[in-house]
Amino acid sequence: MLCNHFLHSPISILSPSPSPSPSSRSKLKLFVSNSAMDDGGSSKFKEFPFVSNPHKNLMLDLVSTLENRFHSHLLPSTLPSHVQYYQNPTATAQASLHIRSAHAHSPIDFILGSWVHSELPTGGSLDITSISGYLNSSNDAPNFVFEMIRSSPTMLVLILDLPPRKDLVLWPDDLKTFYEDTQLDKHRKALEALPEVQPYFSSSLYIRTVASPTAIMVRIQTQNDGGERMEEIIRDHLDPISKQVLSIWLDHCACAKREVGEAERAYLKKRDGIIRNKTIEIDLGSSFPRLFGSEVANRVLEVIKEYFSV
Repeated sequence: MLCNHFLHSPISILSPSPSPSPSSRSKLKLFVSNSAMDDGGSSKFKEFPFVSNPHKNLMLDLVSTLENRFHSHLLPSTLPSHVQYYQNPTATAQASLHIRSAHAHSPIDFILGSWVHSELPTGGSLDITSISGYLNSSNDAPNFVFEMIRSSPTMLVLILDLPPRKDLVLWPDDLKTFYEDTQLDKHRKALEALPEVQPYFSSSLYIRTVASPTAIMVRIQTQNDGGERMEEIIRDHLDPISKQVLSIWLDHCACAKREVGEAERAYLKKRDGIIRNKTIEIDLGSSFPRLFGSEVANRVLEVIKEYFSV
């Protein structure tokens, strides 16, 4: 597979390569000046300090699987320290951001991970952890999205999906290759068989539009037992299912050799750009200022926008 080739035949970022784009040049400049920050920022992100052990272990396993599989693809994190970790003026909301872009020869554009912890006015806290893998236009396969949103010990929302990057009506072969042949839907069905699991519907119609037909979007509500049953569900159900879906994405999407013509590349660049801009506008652009204040939010969003540019 393509990724195994890179894994066993590392390509140095100092090797001759095509001239980088302006955004790539800025990332490389940051890499030269800030690569020493990688260890500190990465370790802060990988602490996941506010979630339970089963939740933390799942996140660490997903992140390490991604980074180990793409080890020779990924550049060190170039995020400035004030974006790797940030909080609001009253320290009631804290967050960590982790982004690693890939070299020009990789089908990976970048991986993005984050955690957000916010104290709720009514008591308790909101904890969001996420990890995503974004492909570039040399590969037309779906991206990978994982997010867990926990607002109490007994309530959790899981979003796990391989969002398509092409219209599945116009490209029916993609529906078969990425969703039917991989039997992705069986994982959603397995989760929904649990009595505590109900479908989750985002309030954003746009978010629902860009999801795949096999997207796992569920709300899990357990009894008031201090969260013991929820930890069991995370450990025994969410953990294996999430890892299986990530494995499918790695083997059948990110690491699959795909032939992408010029017209399709142009289509992918346009569609990817629209999706990423809308993500910032609809999701991050509205929630970040509320949580962290406009100054901190703008600082973080400007960095994210640089990576989201195509």
